[in-house]
Amino acid sequence: MNLVRTEIPDIVVIEPQAFADERGVFFESFNAARFENVIGRRVNFVQDNQSVSHRGVVRGLHYQLPPKAQGKLVRVVKGEIFDVAVDLRRGSATFGRWVARVLSDSNARQMWIPEGFAHGFQALSEEAIVLYKTTDYWSQAHERCIGWNDESLAIAWPDAIVAILSAKDKAAASFDRAELFEHGAARKSA
Repeated sequence: MNLVRTEIPDIVVIEPQAFADERGVFFESFNAARFENVIGRRVNFVQDNQSVSHRGVVRGLHYQLPPKAQGKLVRVVKGEIFDVAVDLRRGSATFGRWVARVLSDSNARQMWIPEGFAHGFQALSEEAIVLYKTTDYWSQAHERCIGWNDESLAIAWPDAIVAILSAKDKAAASFDRAELFEHGAARKSA
């Protein structure tokens, strides 16, 4: 398993070492000790979520405010997505910047998105099944959404013309009106 920091050092991409033979493929998708060593803290995942999306569906940019802020470990078990994280931590050196990676069943990459970031993705395949672990439970009272196509963020979505959105995502706040995090205040103790 290889853990790679991105342009935003708090976002980590996990690249598993796959072992293939005539039976198929095996890889270790998660190792708590190695993961926690790279991110520098203990993480307790409490909820697993799964979504099924059709080509062009955009989900996000979602996040939860403290005290229910969520870190997410995202992976794709079928298909391919363009996965995005946006730094919402005021005072951070990377505030307002975003990072994206293509995650798919064939590359088996995962992306760690810590508390204090918004997360979203666009399905690039006919069907994409996404699994993600979270560090806190879903809380409707703390959930927020920023518009996926906010001009000030200028995210380079691969197929913005065919974006299919939920009603909640259509009504999302703009980045300049969003409730944000103070740098260092997003993370809860584990």
